[in-house]
Amino acid sequence: MPVFTRFSRPPQQGTPGAEAETERDAREEPEPVPAEAETPAPRARLAHLRTWRTRHPRAARSVHLTTTVLAAVLVLGALLLPNTLPAVEPDRFARIPAEAVIGAVVMLVLPRRPRLVAAVLYGLGLTALTTVNLLDMGFNEYLGRGFNAALDWDLLPDAQAYVEDTLGGGVATAAAVGAVVLVLLVAAVMVAATIRLADVLSRHRVRATKGALLAGTVWVTCAALGLTLFGGPIASERGAGALRVHAQRTVQSLRDEAAFAREAKADTFGNTPPGQLLPDLRGKDVIFTFIESYGRSAIEDPIMEPGVGRTLDTSTEALAEAGFQARSGWLTSATYGGSSWLGHSTTMSGLWIDNQRRYRTVTAGDHLTLTKAFQKTGAWDTVGVMPGVQKGWPEEKWYGLDKLYDAFDLGYRGPKFSWSTMPDQYALEEFQRRVHGKKRDKPLMSFVILTSSHQPWAPLPKMVGWDGLGDGSVFDAIQKAGNKASDVITDTTKSRQEYGKSIQYSVTSLTQWLERYGTDDTVLVFLGDHQPMARVSGNRASRDVPVSIVAKDPKVLDKVADWNWTEGLKPDRDAPVWKMSAFRDRFLKAYGSTPHASGG
Repeated sequence: MPVFTRFSRPPQQGTPGAEAETERDAREEPEPVPAEAETPAPRARLAHLRTWRTRHPRAARSVHLTTTVLAAVLVLGALLLPNTLPAVEPDRFARIPAEAVIGAVVMLVLPRRPRLVAAVLYGLGLTALTTVNLLDMGFNEYLGRGFNAALDWDLLPDAQAYVEDTLGGGVATAAAVGAVVLVLLVAAVMVAATIRLADVLSRHRVRATKGALLAGTVWVTCAALGLTLFGGPIASERGAGALRVHAQRTVQSLRDEAAFAREAKADTFGNTPPGQLLPDLRGKDVIFTFIESYGRSAIEDPIMEPGVGRTLDTSTEALAEAGFQARSGWLTSATYGGSSWLGHSTTMSGLWIDNQRRYRTVTAGDHLTLTKAFQKTGAWDTVGVMPGVQKGWPEEKWYGLDKLYDAFDLGYRGPKFSWSTMPDQYALEEFQRRVHGKKRDKPLMSFVILTSSHQPWAPLPKMVGWDGLGDGSVFDAIQKAGNKASDVITDTTKSRQEYGKSIQYSVTSLTQWLERYGTDDTVLVFLGDHQPMARVSGNRASRDVPVSIVAKDPKVLDKVADWNWTEGLKPDRDAPVWKMSAFRDRFLKAYGSTPHASGG
């Protein structure tokens, strides 16, 4: 008997077997599919999850309560978060933030869709607040000041370059990506938290209204009575205050730019004829040298002082035996913890250059730098030795340098020491071989920036025989045996110890070079560019740096006798302290320059 499928031609009615075939077809016809079974899998899973609360009411209540509490803690934490690491203490969060009370009231009075928009905006505002607080923490830790939204974005690439040089390209890339991901994650979590709390407030409107009224009353009472807890006001407006400070800082910075541009055009010595500049130093080889991060803490901190103080005393004695005398004082740097170029330019220009915008403004103009004053006379050849410069440096012209030797011009074939491209001893020896030791028709003015004491102070170079420096390969074994940057940078005590050793190395390199190659006509001026970062120098450390003038000719030091500086390389605690921007004019006047103002 032929078999007919449901797609075959059905047997005609009345034919044999038609009834039986019809019955079999009825049995084989699939049953109708229920509507639920036709629902796509994602919908089914979503529906299943929605019924989870009904099936597990106790667990659902626990999850609901936990997420709500976490959302509240997150929002309150963001509103009360300090902007410095030392201030992040539990008692700082025992406050009532006005922004939370106001936010709750706004959510209660808005209908559903506007409430959702307000919650999202509130979450994004908390993200911005958290981001600037974290940036403030980083800037306070490393530069001793808060983040400036108008000025500091340009420093972020430099920060990435520093991490790359210190910890490697992979770590730098991971850090940059991680920072972006962190901001996006904070934004997502903050927005989710504020939406969650807005929803809870709307579903419990009566109780939430009473709670907001009570919190507002308590806040106003505490504010009116000035009540405090753990040394701080109970009634807080930390979040709004932080954003207000950043806004004011940004506006003030923009106004400052215009005022500084006018200030930079005025110059006490701008129109001084070449013949009236530095007449009392004619015939001298003058060297201005900056030692990276050489700050007051190196001389006065209990951990660093024993080693650094001993090095300064020993170097003073060794220089005296070689016929050199020194005078030392203090300058207050325009920067702290980093941005060394701000210290260099402030010292040389006589202007207070404490941010990147000011630096760009002044270097784009023709304000007379101390180094350029030597070039302007026509009596000196001028040269810069900057082993830290690894790319184009247009400021060379502004500084008045006839020739610049950067990291690629000194023939170094040895290993890098973290950020520092080469040890100071090698850079100074190459300066002698390529520049200072050569015969010339004119005396030399040199601008030398040493780098071995740059953070993170690991690994550190060590002194080797001057005659065995070669191409720098001698430092391979020293670099490999040194500390890892990651081990030092995470340990405060070790950072301070290694920082002190780096200053000892740099000072020893410079003073031994002077003993070895200095002449009767050599005049060395050396100083620090800024204090080391706060974790090393201390949270309330001054911005002072040591400055010394060293010479064999007693007439050179007699010219600055009225400065009342300390004899030797170690300034006394009560030695005079000047702003770094005052040095240029004092130096020019001390050595016979006649003021002829320009601009203004």
